[in-house]
Amino acid sequence: MELLFWISLSGVFYAYLGYPLLLLALTRRAEATIAKPAAERGYAPTVSLIIPVYNGGDVIQQKIANCLALDYPHDRLEVIIVSDGSTDATAALVNQELRPPLRFYELPVRGGKAKALNHGLARASGEVIVFSDVAIRLDRAALQNIVEKFYDPTIGCVSGEDRIAGASGEGLYGRYELFLRHLESRFFSIVGASGSFYAQRRSLCEPFREGAAPDFLSVLHTVEQGFRAISEPSAFGTMTAVRGTADEFNRKVRTLIRGMTALFSKPGLLSLRRYGRFALSLLSHKLMRWLVPFFLLLALGSNLALLDSPFYRLLLALQVVFYLLAAGAAVSYLPLGRTTAGKIALYFTTVNLAILVAWFKYLRGTRQELWSPSRR
Repeated sequence: MELLFWISLSGVFYAYLGYPLLLLALTRRAEATIAKPAAERGYAPTVSLIIPVYNGGDVIQQKIANCLALDYPHDRLEVIIVSDGSTDATAALVNQELRPPLRFYELPVRGGKAKALNHGLARASGEVIVFSDVAIRLDRAALQNIVEKFYDPTIGCVSGEDRIAGASGEGLYGRYELFLRHLESRFFSIVGASGSFYAQRRSLCEPFREGAAPDFLSVLHTVEQGFRAISEPSAFGTMTAVRGTADEFNRKVRTLIRGMTALFSKPGLLSLRRYGRFALSLLSHKLMRWLVPFFLLLALGSNLALLDSPFYRLLLALQVVFYLLAAGAAVSYLPLGRTTAGKIALYFTTVNLAILVAWFKYLRGTRQELWSPSRR
């Protein structure tokens, strides 16, 4: 039982701390094997910016204004907005703003994010396809900065960065994820792009599969075709945090089911023999992370069988205090939710509970295609 406890605890440690430390140790040597052609400032291929939207009437005009203000030549840019069967004023509001480089397509029946993206992709003419959510506000230079990375012929996909306003658990976790992406870009390739803002070579784009996370699938397909996917810190946008823990939990479950669907549609990429560094990152960043709630349950259960030792009683007490802190932070009228410790405990617990729910639903055959954008 003692061995099971330490194996479980080691699994949690590796997923969140051990893997970043391993990347730090390996990155310098790995970087020496990656060719880096000189960047060409001002490199401006033709770009198709695709924005899927469902009932985005409260934000679509701000998004259009943001796109039109980007520092990128309008004669090299087309902005394709696809409404996925919206039932609010989205279409009317977009039609009020229509002018070059904007193009608008309205799907009469809601079919899901993959269908909306594929509709836009089939009509895109750019050499580089940029995907962006309606909720993110891009920095003026974000488009130019993300596109310039394609001057390197080994790069097939580039992720922008989401900067989440406020110090919520989502924001803290987001900064941790960005730190990992920076390391993975230097090591070889990121394993997942920002679904809110990322770009891919048109020649590498394939129709999206229903129920699979588009951003994750794009990275997997890019590496499968022999290219790298990287993160670009200077290509960023800002978002507000998700409103409420319930919204965040539901969003996370949907995202996880779609991520599992994407990964298990391409299981060969987990082969260390064939994909080396990328497979190591994929196993560590995704699969090990998705196993953390099982490690946590095993650690708690095995700890209960070791209470004859004062040391293990202390470890059990620390676990219980952590989960009580998360529970206290979830109660809106208690001050714990405003402390950094409370935010971290709540977000960590929420994420891992969401992973458990996602596994349960995925293994029962649930696939998540229709999406309701998180309210921010």
